[in-house]
Amino acid sequence: MQPLFDNLNVIKRQFQPTSAELKKLEDMQKSEQLVIEALAFIRGRSLSETFCIVDESQNLTPHEIKTIITRAGEGTKVVFTGDIQQIDQPYLDSQSNGLVYMIDKMKDQNLFAHVNLVKGERSKLSELASTLL
Repeated sequence: MQPLFDNLNVIKRQFQPTSAELKKLEDMQKSEQLVIEALAFIRGRSLSETFCIVDESQNLTPHEIKTIITRAGEGTKVVFTGDIQQIDQPYLDSQSNGLVYMIDKMKDQNLFAHVNLVKGERSKLSELASTLL
């Protein structure tokens, strides 16, 4: 969970301490309009009128991807992010992970879209390591 909070803090640091944008983010967290939650808590839920972002989904199995998508109620959008070059599960690879599985199975469906980004934005060091290592 900490990486998600780290990224939220990166976003917050872009604003002045007294800015309306920072206040809006903090208000959204307090009112639970913006929630960061572990995947373990999704089973049995129905997420209606929700914009759900699932980060690091390259480390999910096809079964876990299905579990998440089948929680979507009316008006819900689900966005999966991930980098198949950064799989750190010993039983998954660039072909067997849930993200690639979902893309392959859903690619011709009109409710599905896929965008492949080719450049990272973390840092020049991170990009160099990703390329060379």
